[in-house]
Amino acid sequence: MFAGFDFDVIVRALPYLFLDGMAFTLTLTVLATLGGIVLGTLLALMRLSRFAVLSTFAASYVNLMRSLPLVLVIFWFYFLMPYVGQWVTGAANPVRVGPFWSSLVTFTLFEASYFCEIIRSGIQSVPRGQVMASQAMGMTTAQTMGYVILPQAFRNMLPILLTQTIVLFQDTSLVYVLSITDFLGAAAKVAQRDGRLLEMYLFAALVYFAISFTASFFVRRLQRRVAIVR
Repeated sequence: MFAGFDFDVIVRALPYLFLDGMAFTLTLTVLATLGGIVLGTLLALMRLSRFAVLSTFAASYVNLMRSLPLVLVIFWFYFLMPYVGQWVTGAANPVRVGPFWSSLVTFTLFEASYFCEIIRSGIQSVPRGQVMASQAMGMTTAQTMGYVILPQAFRNMLPILLTQTIVLFQDTSLVYVLSITDFLGAAAKVAQRDGRLLEMYLFAALVYFAISFTASFFVRRLQRRVAIVR
């Protein structure tokens, strides 16, 4: 099976795979994680709000996003964003949106629904006595959330946030369906060009495994270090 395995095709493709493909994948992962955490925090606060309109909107958004296949959302935003841009800017024709920005918006909005539930659970994990003590000291609700609740919540949920980031890193390979040159897309283009599908797809799988496994190992170590003994 591996008698004709060509390692040289992998070596020749390394600069293209990592400088173009992996660079895109990591950039998309980092930016979508940051955007997803920010938006997810906002959604979590809305879900915990006493105002029914805010909590209902946030819950509906989270349930909608978590009920849709990610690949469908990718297609939806890729073809919808030009028309949204046309509507916002009042242009005569659909606004051209690059594949990177379309992917970034898609993953940020989609992952925010998952980060929302993680952050909401983290906030609820902080003992209620912390809130009562803060109010007794004269702190406002915003101050209590910003200085007392959220710092403790993020400490508790940091390993889970990083685990979700690893999942996001793997999910970015789905932009391949849009012919975007992420790591998997770069491997696929080399495979089709040189006719070496086995070598390139096997190498791509090993790289994804190595990065995800290593990151998961450090997340487990971090989880033990930040664990609070009660």
